[in-house]
Amino acid sequence: MPSSPEDTAESVEPLDSLVLHATDNGVSWITLNRPEAMNAVTRDQRERVIALLAEASADPAVRAVVLTATGRGFCAGADLRGAPATGDRVPGDVARTIRLGAQRLIAAVLDCEKPVIAAVNGTAAGIGAHLAFACDLVLAADSAKFIEVFVRRGLVPDGGGAYLLPRLIGPQRAKELMFFGDSLPAAAAERLGLVNQVVPDEELAATARAWAQRLAEGPTRAIALTKQLVNASLDADRTTAFAAEANAQEINMTTQDANEGVASFVERRTPKYRGL
Repeated sequence: MPSSPEDTAESVEPLDSLVLHATDNGVSWITLNRPEAMNAVTRDQRERVIALLAEASADPAVRAVVLTATGRGFCAGADLRGAPATGDRVPGDVARTIRLGAQRLIAAVLDCEKPVIAAVNGTAAGIGAHLAFACDLVLAADSAKFIEVFVRRGLVPDGGGAYLLPRLIGPQRAKELMFFGDSLPAAAAERLGLVNQVVPDEELAATARAWAQRLAEGPTRAIALTKQLVNASLDADRTTAFAAEANAQEINMTTQDANEGVASFVERRTPKYRGL
């Protein structure tokens, strides 16, 4: 018997219609498409998103990723429809389910070798909020809101929430959001540092496209190595962080883009990066 609500509700619709995917000008667009359910995510949807992020990492033609959704919700959390009544569980089942489920999804975003932009079009609750916060850059529509909904259901946050939030806004603010479960409007999330920029609803897609295009035209490997350094720095001491920085520089200087960047500076021209 499944031990997590998100593993219980599967749709009969084709999966590729529930998680839309397209690649345009070097940008991989991943779009959750269950607007009638506020894009509450099922196990199959989760696995498709994880697979698409892995494909983006491995595909040299993909140089940036945008994660967004249709309708009024970005992601209302795990799909709770059909969740089984609480009963006897085998010790370890819940931990295993979380480890292989929600945590894998968040890790897939953090570990993606291409920069990931969240274009948050509406409500991001529970694992949906953590999915956005795990992204490298977060754009939010005016109407978007973020909810640490777990406490409302008597649950402990999962999907890396207690790892991500203190690193983004500090422990006191993180506890405030997680203890009370209040809805956080996009503008307030921007003030706290959870969102990079808030834009009018009708400008969200265009802004995400513009940001993603800038990233796609940049030095892909340098950005990937920078992402790794920043993500690792919060858990590392200075000696470890400095060593990682030196190693990243060593690796990056073997890329064509690094050579192009230096050459363009010397020649006083705009660099043309190829992601190689």
